[in-house]
Amino acid sequence: MADKRDLTAGPTWQKLLQLAGPMVFGIIAVISVSLIDTYYVGQLGTQELTALSFTFPVTLTVSSLAIGLGAGASSVVSRAVGAGARDDAKRLATDSLVLALILVVAVAIIGFFLINPLFTLLGATGETLALIGRYMRIWFLAIPLLVVPIVANSIVRAVGDTFWPSVVMVSSALTNIAITPVFIFGLGPVPAFGIEGAAIGTLVAWLVTVFGAFALVALREEMLDLTWPAFSVLANSWKRVLAVGLPASLGNAVNPIGIAVVTSFIAAFGDVVVAGFGVATRIESLAVIPMLALSSAIGPFAGQNWGAGKCGRVAEALRFSYMVCAVWAGVLGVFFWFAAEPIIGVFSQDAEVIGAATTYLTIVPLSIWGYGVVIISAGAFNALGRSHYGLGLYLVRTAVLYVPLSFVAAQFASSDAVFYAIAAANVLAGIAVGGFALYWLSNHPAPEPATA
Repeated sequence: MADKRDLTAGPTWQKLLQLAGPMVFGIIAVISVSLIDTYYVGQLGTQELTALSFTFPVTLTVSSLAIGLGAGASSVVSRAVGAGARDDAKRLATDSLVLALILVVAVAIIGFFLINPLFTLLGATGETLALIGRYMRIWFLAIPLLVVPIVANSIVRAVGDTFWPSVVMVSSALTNIAITPVFIFGLGPVPAFGIEGAAIGTLVAWLVTVFGAFALVALREEMLDLTWPAFSVLANSWKRVLAVGLPASLGNAVNPIGIAVVTSFIAAFGDVVVAGFGVATRIESLAVIPMLALSSAIGPFAGQNWGAGKCGRVAEALRFSYMVCAVWAGVLGVFFWFAAEPIIGVFSQDAEVIGAATTYLTIVPLSIWGYGVVIISAGAFNALGRSHYGLGLYLVRTAVLYVPLSFVAAQFASSDAVFYAIAAANVLAGIAVGGFALYWLSNHPAPEPATA
């Protein structure tokens, strides 16, 4: 392995930034797709924007399957690489991709036939529900084109390369940005599809991701083992991946499920508040990119160092990441205090939508360091093969704090009070989770590597 890909030696902060730097651009690219969709759909009208806001937590939840399986693949592959077991890493990588394809096809079929009952449960009705159905039917058909490449990119990152996966993500996003308005509004022989056009543009862009990700994992990294495995070998690989991937999928799904539940609380205050909440959370997802990049970087870093028996470097990486989260949250708090309203105005001209979204962005971002601590800590535990701890950390933030506090605020106050409840949940979760993660590492030394 090239020295720059060996994460078990050299300054911890330097290795983390080496991994996270390219991921910043890749994550910007991915999240920009959601923002572009929000911008153009917002031009169609407030009702279309409301419909898209209802879809956001559901699409995130389904995408969590991919992220979780990617975490499982990255965990087992990075630990195998750190221990020097390259052949085992290739077998695990290949079997992870097969597993991802099987599972996502099943989820897509189930989701396609449950669109109306699911979104009715979330509070969508009438024309809004009809618009959601038009968008989600195409989205569910397209989702296999995203899930398998996410797992493939996770495998490439597990060997220490975050640059080329980011290039693939950027290329896909640029494709989406270029073609989405064409499908939404029409151009030349292409008719105007309206809200469906956003989903069609996403589908085409994900095709780019499929080809790029497979070129990396198969040709550049040579991480595919195309020999037909014995069923016992395949079953063992799937068991190892799912041992991490299943709790990681559930953990990643906890946050968007929490957003979906809180969206249903906020629906009581009207469609315009739902639209404002949806726009604000999309902008917030762009604002937390440095923390998302660190949560992606901590996986291969923690996995390789744990596999090499270097627990101290994992704890050092967490402390550095927590510090970055705190500084970045302070920057966001100041920035949105002055810039929230003009930014929201880009996505909607409705005064009530602007008001609700602006209120959210002047309250919540200052607390977002706590959310960063949760996702980074969970990423580290996933990489160590302790994904049940990662799931527990997400549940503390969302099920114990975020949803209950928001429910109480919604029952006895206003949408503004819900936003303050979200901020409180972030802060309390950050304190509890960060303390637990560092305490656990100080009392659980890494195992000795299996091979030199």
